[in-house]
Amino acid sequence: MDLYYQEYGNKDALLMVFLHGGGVSSWMWDKQIQYFNHYHCVAIDLPEQGKSKQMNNFSIKFSAEKVIELIENIANKKKVLVIGFSLGAQVVVQMLSMKSNLIDYAMINSALVRPFSFVKKLISPSVKLTFPLIRNKSFSKLQAKTLYVDKEYFEIYYKESSLMKSDTLVRILEENMSFEIPEDFNKAKSKILVTVGEREKAVMKKSAKDIVLSNSNCI
Repeated sequence: MDLYYQEYGNKDALLMVFLHGGGVSSWMWDKQIQYFNHYHCVAIDLPEQGKSKQMNNFSIKFSAEKVIELIENIANKKKVLVIGFSLGAQVVVQMLSMKSNLIDYAMINSALVRPFSFVKKLISPSVKLTFPLIRNKSFSKLQAKTLYVDKEYFEIYYKESSLMKSDTLVRILEENMSFEIPEDFNKAKSKILVTVGEREKAVMKKSAKDIVLSNSNCI
């Protein structure tokens, strides 16, 4: 099975690819895409998430490979802009490291690149303990609030969360917590914008600085 994706806008224009964060899927970009319908917009569900949930075991590298494959199939020699948030931003970092010339412009938003080795060991037992709560609507509403999921998207968020397997959640969290900047990231030729929220944790701000210092094309 290939990645699930939706296309919007002008297919003759620059290709703008959107990669979602963990815990959600491509619907998180619905409002943003409305402002870019003069571009060829593509919103993707990453492996084991959303409507790509039947794909092989999630990893950031595997996700990067599949998104690269999709871009190569549909870009048709157009300029390419890739935007990633959180987990999706980590995928963008991996893509830039694997294919230095594929992407013309990239936006890396809130990418964690400082591994939490000690936390990774706790993920599996913690998920096994709390996973049954995911199907509890009250608990799910609290989780949705922490992810800033709007009320209009709660039902789709709850449905996707309820269908996710515990092993999938463990893989996603372990990949997220153990990701670091790949060795070849410094070779990426793209123009790269790195952003982080003003109120985010110190480790996220330090991660943003790490990314900028790892490639001279970053701002």
